[in-house]
Amino acid sequence: MAKTQYEQLLAEDVRNQKGTSYPVKASILERLFIRKTACSNLHPNAEDEFTHDDVGPSYRIIGEYEEKIRTALRFGNPIMDEPLMVEKLYPKGYLLLNGHHRWAAAVRCQVKTVPIKIVNLASDSDIQKILENSKHDKRVTLDLDEVVFRDLKDPNTEKQKSFVLALDSKKKLKKGIPALFRYLAKNGFDIWVYSSNYYSIDDVQRFFKAYQVHVDGIITGAEARKKDNKYAISREKMISAKYRQTIHVDNDMLIVTGDLGENGSKFKKYDLNSTPEDWSVKAVEALEQIVAEDGKKQ
Repeated sequence: MAKTQYEQLLAEDVRNQKGTSYPVKASILERLFIRKTACSNLHPNAEDEFTHDDVGPSYRIIGEYEEKIRTALRFGNPIMDEPLMVEKLYPKGYLLLNGHHRWAAAVRCQVKTVPIKIVNLASDSDIQKILENSKHDKRVTLDLDEVVFRDLKDPNTEKQKSFVLALDSKKKLKKGIPALFRYLAKNGFDIWVYSSNYYSIDDVQRFFKAYQVHVDGIITGAEARKKDNKYAISREKMISAKYRQTIHVDNDMLIVTGDLGENGSKFKKYDLNSTPEDWSVKAVEALEQIVAEDGKKQ
C-alpha cells in the first residue's frame, strides 16, 4: 500500500468516527476471551499523534515492524510480542490506544487478524460523576507503578484479604497503603491513582478490593502523562477545579499544591526520610502536619 494511499485511508477513518463512534465499557468476559480481531475492526485514535497532520505516522517505524511481521510469518511465529491496547467502540470495532505503528504495519502486510487487549479507561462522564458526588475539596494523588504497586518478590507488601482475577497475579500492594488510605478517607481527602500504563480501571478496582482498600478516582493510559495533549489538559483542569488542595504522595516526599495560604505560595515539599518499613508512618506524620497547617489558615 502506497504512503499517500494509506494516509488517505487513515484520514477517512478518523473523519468517519466523528459523530458516529465513541468508547464504551467492555464486559469482563469480552476482556478475558477476545484476544484477537480483524485489522479492519481497529480504528486509529484521533487524539494520538499518529493521526495528526503535523506529526503523523513514522514510515521508518512502520517499515521496521513490517520486516518483523514478514519474518514472523515466514517462520510461523507470532507476528507481535505484545497485543495492541484497545477500547471497545460503539457501534462496532475497537479504538487503538497503543500500537498504531504495529497495526499500520499489519495492514500494509495484509495480515487478517492481530492480537489485542481490551481495556476500560475512565471517561469524562466517569470523572464528572466522581467529582459531583465528592464532598471533599482536598485530594491525594499517587502513581500506581512508582508508589502503589510492588513486584511479587518485594518483601514489603501487604497480604491480600481475598483473591480476585485481576492485576493481583502480577502485582502486590505496597506495605502501609491500606493504613495510609484509611487515614486519608477519615480526614477528608479524595484518593486518586494514576498510571501511564493502560490498565483497565475495573482491574485496578478489583485489585484494591482484594486488599479492602477504597480509591475515588483511577486514571490510566498515556493521556494522563501527555501534558501537550489538549484532551489530557482539559481533563486535568476539570479535576483541579474541584480541589482547593492537592497532595502528591511519592516514595520519598509529599508535594502540596494549591491554596497554601503562605504569601500566595502554590507549592510546598515535605521530605519523608523514610525506610520501606516506616514509609506509611512518615507519610501520615507529614499529612498530619499538612492538615494542622491547613486548619490554622482556615
